[in-house]
Amino acid sequence: MLRFARNRRTTEDSIDAILARLQQLHPKTIDLSLGRILSLLDRLGRPQDQLPPVIHVAGTNGKGSVIAFLGAILNAAGYRVHTYTSPHLVHFNERIRLGGETISDGELCAILDECEKANAGDSISFFEITTAAAMVAFSRHPADILLLECGLGGRFDATNIVKKPAATVITPVSMDHMHFLGDTIRQIAAEKAAIQKKDVISIVAPQHDQANAVITDYAAAAGTQPFQFGRDWTVTPTKRGFQYRSTRLSLDLPMPNLLGRHQIFNAGTAVACLERLDTLEISDKDIAKGITSARWPGRLQRLINNPLTEHLPQGWELWLDGGHNPAAGSALAETLEKWTDKPLYLVFGMMDQKPPQNFLRPLAPLVRGLRAVTIPGLEASMTAEEAAEAASEVDIPSQPSVDIPTAIQDTVRAASRPARVLICGSLYLAGSVLALSEGATPVRTVG
Repeated sequence: MLRFARNRRTTEDSIDAILARLQQLHPKTIDLSLGRILSLLDRLGRPQDQLPPVIHVAGTNGKGSVIAFLGAILNAAGYRVHTYTSPHLVHFNERIRLGGETISDGELCAILDECEKANAGDSISFFEITTAAAMVAFSRHPADILLLECGLGGRFDATNIVKKPAATVITPVSMDHMHFLGDTIRQIAAEKAAIQKKDVISIVAPQHDQANAVITDYAAAAGTQPFQFGRDWTVTPTKRGFQYRSTRLSLDLPMPNLLGRHQIFNAGTAVACLERLDTLEISDKDIAKGITSARWPGRLQRLINNPLTEHLPQGWELWLDGGHNPAAGSALAETLEKWTDKPLYLVFGMMDQKPPQNFLRPLAPLVRGLRAVTIPGLEASMTAEEAAEAASEVDIPSQPSVDIPTAIQDTVRAASRPARVLICGSLYLAGSVLALSEGATPVRTVG
């Protein structure tokens, strides 16, 4: 047992060391293009041409949840599914799942080493070279479907190297990553829309009118007909779940396992996608089972067996959410406004590239107070003092705390009765919280 543990630690150290070296290859200036990754993939034998059928998912919000629903439904129907998502919460392996299982340390280490050698020291972004590694892994393991999540944008995203996916999905587009994608909804939507391809099924989730117009125009230019929410399919919430209606399908479905009204629309998007993939055999029972069994950590998740719950007296609850942009704040507020039986307090941290006021503003009327923290181990984090000041600007009573456990303890001391504490503001913060359950330290990779 001791020998196995020592060998595993050595492998993890090797993975961490390779990832650290790969981050040093990042180009000095970012020119959004696919040239670097395509060149590397050529040296690796073009693994992108040897993949299972791909469902390519872009958008601002809901990408991971849609993939979670797709994967759960496909698993219920007996299909073998690979997934590629980002960022990871605790371990880098989470990004690459082979048949539902995270890639092993040994295989990941070997493939990263292979990619590093093939790249031969050339400039390449961290996301590009690790996406190439994922393509190698997926090409070597048979599967029925690969669920492929865009990292940033779409047009020049490293995942947009699949010439003809089985389907594309565009989840709701909103303001995020403006420093790369543009500072208007139309500009951002244009980047996301560019994953659509000629004669490839295109599923479009609920969108802002301006985004919808851009996506529709791009689809017409690309040579595909989008399957659009509101025109071709709809979702209507009910007391027990939701109704899915399309031009050829009518389903009454249960409440999704993932919490929040927005998850009904994410589940509906997954159903719309699978409806259009006629080659798959999926029953109504498979859809219902998948919707009620989907899991996606860090998305309005109640924490039970976590060291942080030890700081809570009886009757208190601890929750976690990784949403970090204005649309995520609005979706979160829509759920929290129904939580009226207990006072709500926030523990908040965010990256310094985002204006936190836009995320916090919808939450302000719903919370009693906020303790701000610096995200552990992340250089790009706002300081606790900066985050607290931003919260004060939207009229949330706030103070900085030295770390997450202290923030929770401070909240408990200041409250007069049992309450809920929601840790929110960043997926990197969510990863730090979940790592506590494993006694792990997340590898911080922005990309």
